[in-house]
Amino acid sequence: MAYELPPLPYPYEALEPYIDAQTMQIHHGKHHGGYVTNLNNAVKDYPELAAKSPEELIRDLSALPEGIRTAVRNNGGGHVNHAMFWQQLKVGVPEPTSGALYDAIVAAFGSMEAMKDAFEKAGLARFGSGWVWLVVNKDGKLEIMSTPNQDNPMMAEYGGLKPILGVDVWEHAYYLKYQNRRADYLKAIWNVVNWDDVAHRFST
Repeated sequence: MAYELPPLPYPYEALEPYIDAQTMQIHHGKHHGGYVTNLNNAVKDYPELAAKSPEELIRDLSALPEGIRTAVRNNGGGHVNHAMFWQQLKVGVPEPTSGALYDAIVAAFGSMEAMKDAFEKAGLARFGSGWVWLVVNKDGKLEIMSTPNQDNPMMAEYGGLKPILGVDVWEHAYYLKYQNRRADYLKAIWNVVNWDDVAHRFST
């Protein structure tokens, strides 16, 4: 079975005014679509790999044939990251004020505002293209990290961590609306975080 581009769970304009419809259309259809096409091309001669989920492929890149390792890292990572990203965007989901996720955030950072501030700073500090993440570490605690390009914290070299919130800081994610103002994009993104999805990932 070939990997497929998952449909967006909402219309392109659903995240306005924080993320514009044209950005969503290009980001989903062209960028994510391209990663899926390239991932399929990378594994087409390896039926035993094509049977694995994209997450299984990227968790242990060293187990892949060397000739396709980089292609799977970039395109498999891009597919996994974006499939998660679309699920984590939704207008109107209030940030948690109680519950397991909220308690873990307060324990790790002191407050929701402190977590968001640290998250934005990590996103701004990522030079070039990449992602910023809220992850569960090996001790079961929350921490913030960023990765270059389409790398994901679940990759073995990052310790196989569990990402529960990921935000794309590639320029294609925000440049049409925010130009070079990545800081404005990172502040705006909180208006469309689907905290229900984040809480579910934390608890499972």
